[in-house]
Amino acid sequence: MIHENFEMAKKAYEKWGINVDEAFEKLKRVPISIHCWQGDDIAGFEVNQRELSGGIDVTGNYPGKATNPEELRMDLEKALSLIPGNHRVNLHAIYAETDGIVVDRNEIEPKHFENWVNWAKERGIGLDFNPTLFSHEKAEDGLTLSHPDKEIRQFWIDHCIASRKIGEYFGMELGSPCLTNIWIPDGYKDMPSDRLTPRKRLKESLDQIFAADVDESLNIDAVESKLFGIGSEAFVVGSHEFYLGYALKNNKLCLLDTGHFHPTETVSNKISSMLLFSDQLALHVSRPVRWDSDHVVVLDDELREIALEIVRNNALNRVMIGLDFFDASINRVAAWTIGTRNMIKALLYALLTPNEYMKKLQEDGNYTERLAMMEEFKTYPFGSIWDYYCEMMNVPVKESWLNEVKTYEESILSKR
Repeated sequence: MIHENFEMAKKAYEKWGINVDEAFEKLKRVPISIHCWQGDDIAGFEVNQRELSGGIDVTGNYPGKATNPEELRMDLEKALSLIPGNHRVNLHAIYAETDGIVVDRNEIEPKHFENWVNWAKERGIGLDFNPTLFSHEKAEDGLTLSHPDKEIRQFWIDHCIASRKIGEYFGMELGSPCLTNIWIPDGYKDMPSDRLTPRKRLKESLDQIFAADVDESLNIDAVESKLFGIGSEAFVVGSHEFYLGYALKNNKLCLLDTGHFHPTETVSNKISSMLLFSDQLALHVSRPVRWDSDHVVVLDDELREIALEIVRNNALNRVMIGLDFFDASINRVAAWTIGTRNMIKALLYALLTPNEYMKKLQEDGNYTERLAMMEEFKTYPFGSIWDYYCEMMNVPVKESWLNEVKTYEESILSKR
């Protein structure tokens, strides 16, 4: 029935001039950067592991989380086998492998990620990277790159420079540029008496970080804003306005996390504006529930609208899409699979929308038909196209992937 349903659905879309096969080819070329930290609840593999900090929290105690690099890579492989397409994996600095030797974050080197690179080479995937400026004794007061203590500030500057060097190494070894994204937790719990000075320090720290010689064809720099966090409810140094200005002035990517804004503020509404002034931008797609809670991505209105904004503006090669959620209350391999498949579904949905026709309706002032068509396409036979795409890409169709996760849980995860 998959083929029969596909052929019928294909005709429905072709009536609007939509080439389904062309949509498939475009979708195949879009890599999603899948975050490794869903698999182990952001624990990492440092010899001296610290408690989570920086306003980050992971809730739940579902059994089977990865406890070492081999388990994490195994779990990622399982998830990747259930997701159509060729994607990337996003690492944090705390996933370095140091053979039991204590290596502080300002001293990490490419050699500490050789196993990740060899693994990525074997699977033909790219790697992205993030310095880890939380869960460390030098970040206990909630300040890092904007810290008034010069020595602490320099420690984190050195860590970020080391991270960019690792990103350069990834790009060189894997033949695919690495996106190295800087996010910091810096802020204050209560109203500050001075907002300018911390932001001056952050700017100076970033200037020093980006002054380090790193090949920009191998490493792409991004900066990520946030509205507030636990412990920084009143003020965050690295606000959206700060990083937007810094990125534009210094030719860096501005990374938008869908959970880092007001509850009623949508990232989808920002994409077109930013593409007018930036060659590229980056996303961390999450799902905030009342706050930046990093729930698993679902196929909701905002996810569809994000995908539509990317597709209708011909920006599939200009927007670097990454995911960022962590849920320890459900099977972690299933979380990766659900979230990533939904991101790809949203892109396919956008590719199967008559975007040029919709644009013309708006330009002509025909808002009645615009609204009617937008609503009708929500119930077009999109599911039949998605099922065929999954089969074509040799991954499980519909919910059958869940059986593979259950088997994996029984044979592997439950024994950890």
